[in-house]
Amino acid sequence: MPRLLFFYFSKRIATATLLITAGLCIPVVMTSLFHYLPPAAIRGGLLLPAILGTLPTVLYVALPMAIGVAVALEFARMSADGMIAVLYSLRLSVWAITLPSVFVAMVAVCFGYWLSSVFAPAHVGEMHDVIFVIRNSLNHRMLEPAQFYTFDNGTRTLYFRRWQSADVVSGMFIHQFSAEKNEEQIITAAQAEFRRNANGVVLILSNGSIETLPADGSTIRTAHFNEYAMPIGMQGSGGLPQRGWRGVFELPLSEFFQKQPMNHLYPRLFNEWMSEAAKRFGIPILALAHALLAIGLILSLSSASGRSSAATTVTMIAIPTIHVAILVSTETLVRQDPRLIALVALAIVVEFAAALVLIWRQNANFAVPKDTSGQTAS
Repeated sequence: MPRLLFFYFSKRIATATLLITAGLCIPVVMTSLFHYLPPAAIRGGLLLPAILGTLPTVLYVALPMAIGVAVALEFARMSADGMIAVLYSLRLSVWAITLPSVFVAMVAVCFGYWLSSVFAPAHVGEMHDVIFVIRNSLNHRMLEPAQFYTFDNGTRTLYFRRWQSADVVSGMFIHQFSAEKNEEQIITAAQAEFRRNANGVVLILSNGSIETLPADGSTIRTAHFNEYAMPIGMQGSGGLPQRGWRGVFELPLSEFFQKQPMNHLYPRLFNEWMSEAAKRFGIPILALAHALLAIGLILSLSSASGRSSAATTVTMIAIPTIHVAILVSTETLVRQDPRLIALVALAIVVEFAAALVLIWRQNANFAVPKDTSGQTAS
């Protein structure tokens, strides 16, 4: 194929892929954020980590389907405009016509593997960190007034009356129990300020008192203060608080195979590992499979001269259906029975084979029939 045509078609397919990918990813990401994040999460600065923890995974999952749809739309347009016939008249084979699509698809495959094996595992944990912060009320800007919040495994309870600014509250009440000193304290303050540092949050209490109640029932001690500081294990400026667990989806490629769990010892973890492996290594290659299948279906069901057909409709239904079926299989079937990963691999191989056969049939050189006298038919 001439270089000018190659870059022209590649640019059109790449542009369409970007637009379709945005159309697929943005609604999914926004729906996920609205589902997990309360309105106060934006005030708490959790929106960006949540997007960064969600978008890479959604992107590498949706990219193959976007490639397939973009290639189908471009070849349908070329067929309707009679451009396929023009390319054939230039003595270009069907394999040459597929080169721009294959090039864009291979770029998408490489980008998808980088996302699934490097970028997404490095950032997907941030979304789970955000969920951890929300569920445990570890971001002070997300706290609502006139509600009781429990921290440190129930040893500390916090309550305040109202917000005065983004970090200052009034009417603070704290009840905490110290196992080391075997005593409980009731702290009240007219005003309190949450100050973030690299390790957490320091609560600066102003104009208040501390009542200490020993567990042995001895005399209650009361002390008044103008200013009192106490650390709280909440989200600081150094980043989100660390969870006590790490999922297999967070493992980079260098650790992924090293930490494969044993099936007979940890069957549930092994099932999750196999499901994650099926997604990481099976989904990105679908960009090439979907692109080839879209080309094969369009060329087989449509007319090179531009006559109308149902090729576009069939292809637009087939590509998303196949993609969703394989994706659901990696999430459900493989998670239930890891041996079914062979079924996912077989489905991908069958799609490649069907696509190549459909394209090859458009490029086949059939023998010229002869008449009964043995002469070549004109």
